[in-house]
Amino acid sequence: MTATSRAVSAEHFAYLSSRTAGDDEFLVDLKRAAAAADIPAIWISPEQASLMQILLRLHGAQEVVEVGTLAGYSAIAMARALPEAGRVRTIEVKGRHADFAEDWIGRSDVAGRIEVLRGRALDVLPGLAADSADAVFIDADKESYVGYLAESLRIVRRGGLIMVDNAFAFGRLLEEDCTDPDVEAVRVFNDHMAGVHDLQSIIVPIGDGLWVGVKL
Repeated sequence: MTATSRAVSAEHFAYLSSRTAGDDEFLVDLKRAAAAADIPAIWISPEQASLMQILLRLHGAQEVVEVGTLAGYSAIAMARALPEAGRVRTIEVKGRHADFAEDWIGRSDVAGRIEVLRGRALDVLPGLAADSADAVFIDADKESYVGYLAESLRIVRRGGLIMVDNAFAFGRLLEEDCTDPDVEAVRVFNDHMAGVHDLQSIIVPIGDGLWVGVKL
């Protein structure tokens, strides 16, 4: 029998979501507090968090770098998939967001596994040693994605994971008349990512589309 591709519908996503563990009480409270603090509600979905945790566990990751902390949701989710001695170094440019994230990370069950690095990621990343991470997760300003990827390829060890959020450009990727600069930046990045010979990568259709790549 020849395999054929099938469209993934909203009903498929609802089915998937209903069979995936959602946020625990702590993460629900974090989201509620973030909303009260007027922090944008643009974190990854629980389904995407679960997938990323599985990938990190399968990989045996210990050192993770994240570009874009926001409220700290994804940093906490990833840290929960690491061993006791593991570490997530997460980079945040906005002081108010970094303050909020540090507060809630400090209350979490993985407070000792997360370090918030403050500043522009393109300034912070060059200070991280080459081959010093097992995985990188990029989820920040879209126009800088190509630059973040270049630094990630230097920082991640051979065989390491590179994960990048929003490959579907907030659901607007295929809108031909869309001229939003963030959407166009994602389109440019997607074409760039697909052509990087040092990566074996694929877009996983979960959340807003997650690039998953392995450094060859």
